[in-house]
Amino acid sequence: MTSNDRTLLSVRSTADLLAAVPYLLGFHPADSVVVIALRGNRVVFVARGDLPDPAVGPGSAAGPVVGSEPVAGTEPVAGTEPVAGAGGAAEQVAAVVARQGVETTTVIGYGEPARVTPMVEAVIAALGSVSLPVLEALRVTGDRYWSYLCDDPGCCPPDGRPFDSSSSQLAAAATYAGQVALPDRDALVRQLAPVDGAAREAMREATTRAEARLGALLDKAPPDDLMGRRALRRAGRSAVRGALHRYRTGGQLTDEEVAWLSLLLVHLPVRDDAWQRTGGEDWQLALWTDVLRRVEPDLVPAPASLLGFAAWRAGLGALAGVAVERALEAQPGYSFAQLLAEALQAGIAPSVLDDWPGAIRR
Repeated sequence: MTSNDRTLLSVRSTADLLAAVPYLLGFHPADSVVVIALRGNRVVFVARGDLPDPAVGPGSAAGPVVGSEPVAGTEPVAGTEPVAGAGGAAEQVAAVVARQGVETTTVIGYGEPARVTPMVEAVIAALGSVSLPVLEALRVTGDRYWSYLCDDPGCCPPDGRPFDSSSSQLAAAATYAGQVALPDRDALVRQLAPVDGAAREAMREATTRAEARLGALLDKAPPDDLMGRRALRRAGRSAVRGALHRYRTGGQLTDEEVAWLSLLLVHLPVRDDAWQRTGGEDWQLALWTDVLRRVEPDLVPAPASLLGFAAWRAGLGALAGVAVERALEAQPGYSFAQLLAEALQAGIAPSVLDDWPGAIRR
C-alpha cells in the first residue's frame, strides 16, 4: 500500500474545502497562503508559503520546501513552499502552478488581514498574469472565513462566516480513512526528530561497533579490490535488501542493523542502490523514518534524502520537505538532497518517475 492508496473524499462546500486543506498539507496551516489548483473537479496540486514577516519586510525569505497529500476526491498531488515576500512569492507560486497543467485555482490566506490581504491580492494578480482563473479567494482568521471575491452580504457577511473544520463530515471521513492532519508544521518536524536519552546512547554504542566491523571488512578485502569497493557494494546490497524485506513484512531493524546500514549508505553506490529500490509505499516511509531518527548526526544525509524521495514519490510534499531540510542541515552540499529540494521547489510532480525502475525492488 502507498500513501496515495487512500479513500477519496468529496468537497461540496467552502467549509468542506477549508476542512480538507490540513489533510492536503498534512498539517494545519498558520500565517500562510495556500493555492489549491484543480484540473476539472480534482485537486492536483497544492502550494503553501509563509506570509511575509512584517518585522523583516516584504522581501523576507521563508524556509524552502513543504507540500501536500491526496484527499477529497483528488488524484496524487505534489507540493512546494515558495520563498516568502508578496511580490516574489506570488510570481514564483503562479509560475509553479502554471506548470502543472491545471485549469482553475483557489487562494486561501491564513492569519490576520493586515498580513493576509496583500499576499492574497498579489497571488491573485500573479495567477491572472499566467491566465489561471481564481474561482475563490478566502481569508481564514480564527474560526471564521471571508471571501475576497464576493461582496453579497447575504452569503458573505462582513463579519465572516463561522466554520469548525474539526467537526465537519469531511474531517471525520478523513480520520476514519486514516488520513492525518497534524496541529502545525512543527509537529511534522518533531515526528522526524532524533531519538535521545537511552535510545541515543544505545545507537552511539552500536555505531562504534559497526565502525569496527566496517574496518574489519575493508581489511579483509583482497588486494585487487581497490579500497574494498566490491566488498562494500556486496555488504551494502545485502543490508539494503534485508532492511527493505524487514519493513515490507512488518518488522523493524535492531540498533546494530541500523548502525551498519547507516555506515554503508555513506558509500554512494550503496546509497544509489537503496535509491533505485525506493518507492512511495508506507512501509518504505516507515523504514527511512526509523533509520533517520536513530542514526548518528553525521550519518543523517543519506537516510534523510531517501525518506524525502520516498515521501515525494508518495505525494507527501510536506514530509519530503522536512526530510530534505534535515539532510541539508547536516550537510548543506549533499547533492541528492539538493536535487530533491530543487524538484520540490519547482513543483515537479512525482508522476515523472512513473517509469522509475521497479524490477530490481525485491
